[in-house]
Amino acid sequence: MIDLKFLRENPKIVQKAAKDKNIDININHILEIDAKYKELQLKVQKIREERNVLVGEIKGRPTSDQIEKGKNIKVKLEKEENSLNAVGDELKTWLLKIPNLPKSDVKVGKDESENEIIKKVGDPKQFSFTPKDHLELGEALDIIDVKRATKVSGSRFGYLKNEGALLEFALKQFAFEVLIKEGFIPVIPPVIIKKEIMDGLGYTQMGEEENIFSLDKDNLYLVGTSEQSIVPMFKDEVLKKEELPKRFVGFSTCFRREAGSYGKDTRGIFRVHQFDKVEMVSFVTEDEDDKEHEYLLSLEEKLFKALEISYRVVRICTGDLGFNAARKYDIEAWIPSQNKYREITSASTTTDFQSRRLNIKYQDGNEKKYVNILNGTAFSMNRPIITILENYQQEDGSVLIPKILQKYLHFEKITSKK
Repeated sequence: MIDLKFLRENPKIVQKAAKDKNIDININHILEIDAKYKELQLKVQKIREERNVLVGEIKGRPTSDQIEKGKNIKVKLEKEENSLNAVGDELKTWLLKIPNLPKSDVKVGKDESENEIIKKVGDPKQFSFTPKDHLELGEALDIIDVKRATKVSGSRFGYLKNEGALLEFALKQFAFEVLIKEGFIPVIPPVIIKKEIMDGLGYTQMGEEENIFSLDKDNLYLVGTSEQSIVPMFKDEVLKKEELPKRFVGFSTCFRREAGSYGKDTRGIFRVHQFDKVEMVSFVTEDEDDKEHEYLLSLEEKLFKALEISYRVVRICTGDLGFNAARKYDIEAWIPSQNKYREITSASTTTDFQSRRLNIKYQDGNEKKYVNILNGTAFSMNRPIITILENYQQEDGSVLIPKILQKYLHFEKITSKK
């Protein structure tokens, strides 16, 4: 959670940051609770000192007055400690609702319409014929089946079959090969995590919980993105400074309710409840945060450039930034059937927001400091597959395989089975 000292000294800055993120929270109310907590702390401290004085006065067998006084102190201490604990819990609950502060270079904006396009790479693919969308192509090539998935699991699910399944594994292998060479540690993490972990990550605050699949009977959650089970690996641990930066590349299945997207992107596999993901996570010192963020973005670009598909880089404004991010970049790829760019990957820094909530530190000389944590998507598999199908389609309905992926497959083209 936020540094209390910083909050006390800069309430207006924190209030504005929350407002810029469209989060309604009363910082003055939290400071009132904080003041009450400090007042109760002093009361408890004085009563404990009173108890210690009494213990020092007792020589041998206590008198009846001393016994009575001891009973009164015990009752009074218990009452004030209970009050202190209750106010402490209330304070913690409110502190957890304060979002991460945006970095100073993040544009103040109300929503995604005010995000900044900072780079375009490549020209949108032009066709001499009317391009088909990924679902029409996928069904004709027998590599995507959403009809049977709907029968089995409901809407927003899909089967990847035949070359479609192999294409996902090729993307995964390509990403892992590139990132392992960069020094990333490969990991396959759990996809179920404790509620306290999800709270610590900041995903259950301010309406985010609506998008998380929960296992209520067990008080557990299914991860919505791979870093949710990679970041907390080091909860309550102190890393060595010389170990940093510490970088991981993880692969896992992810789950999202897609609350608030009713009727949006319902066709095909663009916005689904279940998808596989290759994710990058970095643990760095605070002075390396900005540099690491640019590095993760450069790796995402490297992977996407290799697919030879037009994309653009977008810097997210405050109103679209999300609860726990301090800065975020999106890469949007060209989708021919929609005649526009759509989000494919993102890279975010959470600064020390998550490390404070999960108590992840590093040893810097005699001092222990909170690490800065960043995450970036290498491939969220369904979307790169969509971009490949649509941008590499041929007039006869077949789809070419990007050259960079051909070495992982035994074919260069996906053709109809009919």
